[in-house]
Amino acid sequence: MTAPAPETPPGIVGQDADAPSAVPPTKPRISGAVWGALAIVYVVWGSTYLGIRIAVETMPPFLSAAARFLVAGALLAGLVAWRQGPAALRATPRQLGSAALVGLLLLLGGNGLVVLAETSVPSGLTALLIAVVPVWVVLLRTASGDRPRTATFGGVLLGLVGLLVLTVPGLSGEVKLGGLVTVIAATLMWSTGSFSAARIPMPANPFATSAYEMVAGGLGCLLLGLARGEQHGLDLAAVSTRSWLALAYLVVFGSLVAFTAYAWLLHSAPLSLVATYAYVNPVVAVFLGWLVLSEPLSWPILLGGAIVVAGVCVVVSTERRH
Repeated sequence: MTAPAPETPPGIVGQDADAPSAVPPTKPRISGAVWGALAIVYVVWGSTYLGIRIAVETMPPFLSAAARFLVAGALLAGLVAWRQGPAALRATPRQLGSAALVGLLLLLGGNGLVVLAETSVPSGLTALLIAVVPVWVVLLRTASGDRPRTATFGGVLLGLVGLLVLTVPGLSGEVKLGGLVTVIAATLMWSTGSFSAARIPMPANPFATSAYEMVAGGLGCLLLGLARGEQHGLDLAAVSTRSWLALAYLVVFGSLVAFTAYAWLLHSAPLSLVATYAYVNPVVAVFLGWLVLSEPLSWPILLGGAIVVAGVCVVVSTERRH
């Protein structure tokens, strides 16, 4: 994926400013680049829940997350400097601070808590619980004075109903309720970071922004992991080969490819449209969890999954015209 020129980023194509006023305005359209990036986030991030679950089988949660984001951030910064020149990494102190804040919210608070939760919550169920993200996004938009379409609220409510169904395993004792609460806390942090990213000064280059966010999030995960004492008794020789492979997959595909696409989307597409990944990822995650880890497909998972997938159809169709 090649970085777009800062002055002409692909995104929503609006009406020509020179068009006669008598001509009705053209409805905004979402560009092919946006849909391509969404496809990456939809599919690749769906598979990362499986990768996280396998990685934490023999790795401590926050230290493994720190390794993922620090390595990915350093690699991405190097790629940006190589392909576009060191000037592409320039940012003011305020922009760096904003990128660090968003990185901590997204990767320490959001992803880090998901990694912690997956030590006790199945990967498919975790992904389905993330469907609450659009609920918080719409509430944040509403609180800031934006007024999403009524149909958008309808799609979000469908997702909320699905979320309620998905909490049944925790209420029945099949899954630790604390793990489910941790996932919900992660969605709050992730939603806040996503909402803030489009409203505070960020570096001009979206790929440099992504690199700074990953480094900040990785450092945050490292400090928290050390504070939790995850380094005590850590034996790298005892880490399984499949956990190492899962971590490598998370670095390359989960971070370098998918997170970069997500960071770019935050600046190039309606936020509610970007947030719909939370409805599509679970389909991939549930299937892979069942196929690779033999995670059970109980009726709450199947029913809740069907409801949240219906919600994405409503939100996408309305946000295309927003």
